[in-house]
Amino acid sequence: PKAFIEKVYGEGIFYETALDSIYPDAVEEAIKESGLDVVAPAFDGEVKEMSKETGVLITVKVTTKPEIEIGEYKGLELTRKSSEVTEDELNAEIESYREREAAFETVEDREAKIGDLAVIDFEGFVDGVAFEGGKAENYNLNLGSHSFIDTFEDQIAGHKVGDEFDVNVTFPEDYNAENLKGKPAIFKVKLNEIKEKVVPELDDEFAKDVSEFDTFDEFKADLVKHLEEHKKQHVEADIEGQIADKLAQDVKGEIPEVMYELKVDEFIREFEMRLNGQGINLEVYLNYTGMDMDALKVTYRAQAERAVKVALAIEKIAEIENIKASEDAINEEYSKIADSYKVEIDVAKKAIDESVISEEIVSREVIKFIKDNAKITDENK
Repeated sequence: PKAFIEKVYGEGIFYETALDSIYPDAVEEAIKESGLDVVAPAFDGEVKEMSKETGVLITVKVTTKPEIEIGEYKGLELTRKSSEVTEDELNAEIESYREREAAFETVEDREAKIGDLAVIDFEGFVDGVAFEGGKAENYNLNLGSHSFIDTFEDQIAGHKVGDEFDVNVTFPEDYNAENLKGKPAIFKVKLNEIKEKVVPELDDEFAKDVSEFDTFDEFKADLVKHLEEHKKQHVEADIEGQIADKLAQDVKGEIPEVMYELKVDEFIREFEMRLNGQGINLEVYLNYTGMDMDALKVTYRAQAERAVKVALAIEKIAEIENIKASEDAINEEYSKIADSYKVEIDVAKKAIDESVISEEIVSREVIKFIKDNAKITDENK
């Protein structure tokens, strides 16, 4: 019985469990009542009093958003790059279509050369001993792709079908297999087949195969149109990048370290989600690259500092210029999200807090305000 336990162990035996139960809600409610703009979870909690009669008194330290100053954000000098599509860019795009339509035809009357597809058997040896993962039969290797280590592909070039020969290479010092790092190796290779890449002619038939157009000229004109649209998007993104750089440089104030740390953690979570989308585990990635979590955090540090400063600057400018997200703008944004995910707008509103939508809208409007008031010079002038 409860009374017996309290008699033997004291009534305080239940206090720790009780505190665990009430602490999160109590702190959250206190933060709301305080009106403080808290940017990090509560820490350094201390229990001042605790009893059945008086309840519990807790003091907690929190990290609040800093007061910052922003430099001049009107009349920024920016450079707009050209969105004109160059001949080289157009030719590169056409060539990418051409490469996708390329076929490989078997040749027997010549030696293999870079650019061919070589079908090979191979087995690798280090110190005269075959190693795991170093053997394959009828392997398709694009010569010149640099998918194999060192000069492996170069040493196949010059041989004919049926040739059996040795390929001498050295594994790089940063190779992912510990037992092979920096080791010289010999591969016993047999060349079974040589396939030559054949690319299609750039004519009307090619245009019909790769597009909805009947002539090559129509296909080419449509490519130019889409490339221009794509470049214009990149040009605007570049201008916004210039704005972000200048805002980050002009922020003055004492920014809490924890804000940078939280942003780094956010970037790593996003990176982990992208890896998971490719079927890769973050731990496996770290092992493969020879990194640990601390090293990964270092790679995101500068990006996190910039993002935090830009966010604070945008918030300050929105305050100065009285830029807010209207109810209509918020509802329009929810409608776009609902349409893109094919759900009802109420579902979108439940899934995403309005403050997140509002913050995104205000951020866009501030960037637009700065851009509209900037001195933008065209690069080609």
